Formats: sequence, structure tokens, C-alpha cells
Amino acid sequence: MYPIRVGIAQINSTVGDLNGNTKKIMQSIDQAKSLGVNLLTFPELAITGYPPEDLLLKSQFIKQNTESLNKIIEYSSDIAVVVGFVDSDGDIYNAAAVIYNRKLMGVYHKLYLPNYGVFDENRYFQAGAGYPVFIICGIGIGITICEDMWYEAGPAIIQAHARAGVLLNISASPYHAGKGLFRERMLATRASDSIAFVVHNNLVGGQDELVFDGNSLIINEKGELIARGKQFEEDFVVADLDVESVFRSQLHDPRRRKEMPWLKEKLEEVTKIEVSCEYPSIVRPPLQPRRIDRLDGLAEIYQALVLGTRDYVHKNGFEKVVIGLSGGIDSSLVAAIAVDALGAENVIGVSMPSRYSSPSSKSDAEALARNLGIEFKLIPIDKTFSSYLETLAESFKDTQPDVTEENIQARIRGNILFALSNKFGWLVLACSNKSETATGYTTLYGDMAGGFIPLKDVPKTMVVELARYKNRQAGKEVIPSSVLTKAPSAELRPDQKDTDTIPPYDILDPILKAYVEDDLTIDQITDMGFDRDIVIKVTRMVDGSEYKHRQTAPGIKITPRDFGRDRRLPITNQFKG
Repeated sequence: MYPIRVGIAQINSTVGDLNGNTKKIMQSIDQAKSLGVNLLTFPELAITGYPPEDLLLKSQFIKQNTESLNKIIEYSSDIAVVVGFVDSDGDIYNAAAVIYNRKLMGVYHKLYLPNYGVFDENRYFQAGAGYPVFIICGIGIGITICEDMWYEAGPAIIQAHARAGVLLNISASPYHAGKGLFRERMLATRASDSIAFVVHNNLVGGQDELVFDGNSLIINEKGELIARGKQFEEDFVVADLDVESVFRSQLHDPRRRKEMPWLKEKLEEVTKIEVSCEYPSIVRPPLQPRRIDRLDGLAEIYQALVLGTRDYVHKNGFEKVVIGLSGGIDSSLVAAIAVDALGAENVIGVSMPSRYSSPSSKSDAEALARNLGIEFKLIPIDKTFSSYLETLAESFKDTQPDVTEENIQARIRGNILFALSNKFGWLVLACSNKSETATGYTTLYGDMAGGFIPLKDVPKTMVVELARYKNRQAGKEVIPSSVLTKAPSAELRPDQKDTDTIPPYDILDPILKAYVEDDLTIDQITDMGFDRDIVIKVTRMVDGSEYKHRQTAPGIKITPRDFGRDRRLPITNQFKG
């Protein structure tokens, strides 16, 4: 038995760009042929992009997806290709097409449809049935789609016991911090439990609030990593799999001789489909050695923010972005991310000082722009603010200044940024972070205003860590040190500090994680060692800000549970936990 050469085309599909995605798939087929690849894989729903959401309710979308598949079939000569698409057969299915020599040899339908967190596949797809094993180059190949592989007793183990030596999983597994390592451990367990190679092709790219990290993997039957795709970049991974080693390992493993009763029943449902019966007699070029190391925690989060920002801007037809530079750490980090995503020539920073802006905030904003090499605009707002106060003087008669006057300043700034956006076609990047958004410590239609919020799911304490990481990575002071050390302040009234309204961030963020991400009760959070009055205050701020959560612009999901697609609470809600 010869080794089979497997290729992973880790591509960045765009939802709805069927022609562009198809062209990218064809280019990868050409590359695979030049390398002598026998079996080429693409991510889940590579033709349509993921997730297509309610585009799946449009019959024309399904039809064009099928037409694109037919083009790929015609293009796939002398190579086996597995590509994700939407199959229409009485209902619609999340499917993998198995193609060989310009023929559709078979289709696998996803069995386990995720319907939690950011997923709602039950809304659209019918679940599949059956456990096909495709015989390619004399080797049994078990094909699954994303969620199917996460189940210990799922289709992969059944296919492996039906003599599949390679378990091929095409996927669109979205990123959050730490998920890549967890996914890798899970796949290694599946490989060693199944005594089979696992080939996992994961989508890469940003789609609205989701980022897909790539990080595709090939793991041998012992659970050992053979090859890894790059994180947050398109990549093409090729490896030769010695499937004979799988048979040898199976001989030494007594578990294969003690099949469970449920497994014996499932094996009767397995169908075997011959794809290509002969091993291609071609001279294959030698593979170049490659080593891709997994990024550490802050590095992968930063790269997720860069990729998510770049793809949101470019895939929605924008070239340039505009950012309000306050001289604070949030806007400084957003500007640094934007430059890494889009280039300095495509980022405009605007300083909009008021009577309450400190001299250091003005100078820090200018220094940041100079360090990043971006265009810098200075537009003071005090005259506009005075005009607002004069206009409202009669209506505000006999009242004392309060948060109303503070919010007017924030909304003036938002208005200016959107005026620039309208005039020049720049996308506004807002700079709110998760801590502010969660508690409502942000102004609706003011500093919340934007077309996209890169830090929407990034807690304030992590913002600080990422800013320090950026400076270390650059090997110089990109974000001024004074920005990193100053006390956080909105600077909307004299001597204002964030801690006037909310607890210090090193206390606030763990409480928010416990309440928002882990759904712990007030009593449980208090038992963690936090002051009960502070916990009650924070949870009430979160609950009372749901109407704000719903009105925030899209932002990149970084934590296991964000305020976008993940957490769905009613706005009108009297429950107090």
C-alpha cells in the first residue's frame, strides 16, 4: 500500500461570493495537481462561505451553489476532491461532495447540526443519515463535517471500525481564545481512539462577528501531530500518509476486537463507495519540510483582531477607516490593529478635544498617530458643545449638569466621525471594550457609534495586556508609555475617572466573566471573594444595559460568550438573578 498524498486547501471564503470562492477552489486544484496530491480537501461550505444564514432561504442561492459545484466537478480531472456545499435533495443539507475525474462520486450529509452559542444550523438544514466510507487509492476514507467529529461516539469512530484509515473532517470552527488548543486535543483523542489518521481542514477568515482561525491539522493514529496549517492566514498543507502504519497499530490494539453492541449495529449502516480503484502512477515532487508553531495566547488574540478587522473592512467594500483618538488605551489599540490590518495609509485618526481633555491626552493622541504613521486630524469640539448648551439652556433651566452634558460631548464626536465617513467613504471603527459595553458605561450614539467595534468582546484588562504585547512585538514604543500608565477616564467632566462609576477593572472583569460568560448567580460570585454590594451593582448594570447591547455595532468574538451572536437575553426582562 503506497502512501496517499493529502492536500489541505485552507482558504478564506466569502459568504455569498460564489464565483470568487469557486475561482479560489479551482486555483487550489491546480496547485494540488502540481504537487501530485491524490486527495484534496476544502473547508465546510467552502462554495457558499460560512455561515450563509438566511441566504439559505433563497432558492436562487441554492441553485447557484449547485452550478458552482458543477463547475468544480468539470475542473477536477485526475484528482479526488472533497468540497463543502449545500446539497438540495428534497430538503437542504450541509454537505461534502466527493469528486473524482470529473464525476460526483458521492455526497456526505452532516449528521450533527450545532444549535447553540453562535450556531443555528437546525434553522436551515436537515440532518444527514448514514456513514459512508469512500475508497480512494485503495484506502478507506471516512468523511465528516465539523460538529460530527466532536462526538466521541459519532460517525468517525463508526467509519474507522469500518476500515477507514483516514478520517477527513472539513470544518468551519470559529475562534475564541483557547479554542484552538482544545480542538487539537479533541482531534488527537479521536485519532488515537479510532486508530486512524485525522485530517482536519478548518476555514480561515472573518465573517461579521466571527473569526475562523484556520489551524488545520493532520494527526496520525497515535495522536501525534504531523502537520499544521497557519493560524489566521490562508495556507496549503500537503502530507504523505502511510496508511499501512494504521493497520500495524490496529494489530497491536486489542480494543478493535471488542466492539461495543451499539457499534456493531451501526456498522450495518455503513456503505462503501469506490472512488478511484488504482493508485496513480505519477512521479510526485518531494515535499519541502515545514514547521508551523502555534501562537501563544496574546499573539493569537491579536492576530484574530487583525484578521477580523481586515476581512470586515475589505469584504464589505471599504478601503479606509477613521478612528476617534482620545489619547486613551482603547483607541490607541484599535488604531494599532487597524494599521496592521489595512496599512497606515488607510487609517485616519481624529482627535476631538473638549474643555475637559487633558493636555497629555491631546499630545498622546498625536504621538500615537506619529508612531503609527497615520493621517492625523485635529477637530476641537468645544464651540459645538457650547452651542448645544446654549440651545438647550431654556429646556435645562433650573437643573444641574449631570451625565446628560457628558453624553452630549460623546455624541458630538460620534457625529463628526460619521460626517467624515459620509463625505469620504471611510468606515468608522468604534473603540468600546467588553467591560464598558457590558456595564453600559458607554454612550449610545456617542462613543458606541461605529460601523465596526474591534474590541467589542475584549475586556479592559485584556486591552492593557494586548497594548503591551503590541509594543513588545514591534520592539519599540508604538503605543506611548504614558497611555499605558494613566488612569482610565472618559474626560467628560473635571477630574473624571472610570472608577467614579464602575469598580476597578481588575475587580470588574472577573465579575463580568462570572456573570456574563459563566452564568453564575450573585451568591456564587460573592462566594468567589467579591464584595456583595459590588457584585449586585455590576450585575444590575449589566441587566439594565441590554437595550444598549442590542444596539452595538458588530465586533469580533474573542471570548467563549460575546454580546453579539452568543448571549441572547430579552430587553424587556424583570428577572433579577
